[in-house]
Amino acid sequence: MILGTIFLVILYLILKYILAWISYYNTLDPRLGDSTWRFTYDYPVIGERDISDLDDKEFVRLRRKKNKIVLIMYSIVLIMFIASMSVLSKFLLFIFD
Repeated sequence: MILGTIFLVILYLILKYILAWISYYNTLDPRLGDSTWRFTYDYPVIGERDISDLDDKEFVRLRRKKNKIVLIMYSIVLIMFIASMSVLSKFLLFIFD
């Protein structure tokens, strides 16, 4: 139970670090949007469409970096949920035994 709690704290610190990176990427280009939990291709882009690197290399590469970070964030949240269920079940077994 103690190791699970330590694991959750470490994952929380990693999540805060990743959220800071997402906020940083959001400030680099206003076309990326301000949301933390959404991928950037969910937003309508003003101007020409930028499907490939040929249209707007800098923005497309920045958008891909942000999407990778958002995907990592979702992975961490899923792992934290599974780990929290494990810690909660061990805690309840400790109380009720």
